[in-house]
Amino acid sequence: MVMRTMDGRWGPLIERLGSMDARIGIIGLGYVGLPVAIDFAKSGFTVIGVDVSERRVEEVQSGVSDLVDVDPDDLIALRNAGRLTATTCYEPVSDCDAILICVPTPLLDGAPDLSPITSAATALSKVLSPDTLVVLESTTYPGTTEDLLRPLLEIGDRACGSEFLLAFSPERIDPGNPHYSFSDIPKIVGGCSPDATVAAEILYSHVVPKVVTVPTPREAEMAKLIENTFRHVNIGLVNELAVYAHELGIDIWEAIEAASTKPFGFMPFYPGPGWGGHCIPLDPAYFSYSVRQFRGHDIRFVETAHTVNSEMPRHIVERVADLLNNSSRAVRGSNILAIGVAYKAGTEDTRHSPAFKVLDGLIRRGAEVSYHDPLVPEATIAGTQQRSVALTKERVGDADLVLVLSRQHDVDWDLLASGADLIFDTCNAFGRVDDNIIRL
Repeated sequence: MVMRTMDGRWGPLIERLGSMDARIGIIGLGYVGLPVAIDFAKSGFTVIGVDVSERRVEEVQSGVSDLVDVDPDDLIALRNAGRLTATTCYEPVSDCDAILICVPTPLLDGAPDLSPITSAATALSKVLSPDTLVVLESTTYPGTTEDLLRPLLEIGDRACGSEFLLAFSPERIDPGNPHYSFSDIPKIVGGCSPDATVAAEILYSHVVPKVVTVPTPREAEMAKLIENTFRHVNIGLVNELAVYAHELGIDIWEAIEAASTKPFGFMPFYPGPGWGGHCIPLDPAYFSYSVRQFRGHDIRFVETAHTVNSEMPRHIVERVADLLNNSSRAVRGSNILAIGVAYKAGTEDTRHSPAFKVLDGLIRRGAEVSYHDPLVPEATIAGTQQRSVALTKERVGDADLVLVLSRQHDVDWDLLASGADLIFDTCNAFGRVDDNIIRL
């Protein structure tokens, strides 16, 4: 943990943050904010969470969570210890020493929607007290912290750097990852002033293994976009390779595993039905938007990767049609059982899941579709609410095709392998091909 003291204007705040006497406010209690709030509270801080959703606040207060990464027992224990409370009001964070903004930043008609940041900042500005550190964690394009958030907080005579400190620290949470939670991942921080950087560094050093500082918020904002644009482009590359490898009669999975034996200069990425979640489909779009808006250029690698990844659900539908046709069956009237509608294994998160585009395409062609996902009990598919079906020998045997869209946890893969006539595995869940198992 960083141990640092400072004299002068911000010495008392630095001391409070370092001694853990500080009170922490978390704005936004979703996939990012709630795990962050819990880890700070478990470290000994008193944490106040704010969310616009009354349902989410009631769940936190009552120790209920539908997030895989959140243990309800932790919520109950922290609530009983007075370490974590939740509210829909901003007034309780007025006496907090540090306030973290963890609201979502979606796309709206293909453009960044920063209205959640604007709304949170506007509400916070009405109660923000002097001697407070404010940190934006929401993913956004470079310049947002200084050009959007800062002016919203600088109302009246309140000036950043003299009345409050402001920094950016990108969220790096990977929902459903059992190996890396918030407290396992290094944090990047960039402040609007050296004092802000030091304050944020000391705050996060209580809960993460390492804090990496950068000169300004823009480098921190850019670092997050680089991380996910890197993944976005490489996923697009391997998805395009998978399409043409199939046409050439090449097993892309075997080729990737062979390439992975090189001990340097190569990092494996794997194909799939498309990308999903909050980060990969959105973050590169934030980067492209900012360059296009402020510099008048397109980032060609990003745009090409977006095109390739967006077309993967259609490719999966075509492959399903071909497989059924090769078995003398038509898509229309076929019984298709989908496995996994979350955007990836280990999470209940269905945001931007490619599964819905695939299943919508099959339904449009006349297929009868059902799904099994132990972590997603209900889902809206092609405008119709469906429930996850039980995985039984009879149901598997009745399916004309079992379509694996994510390697979801707690699925009976042995039952599927032994009971299904035809399986199209888009994510290598079985790790092999067989008489009835076809890989992407």
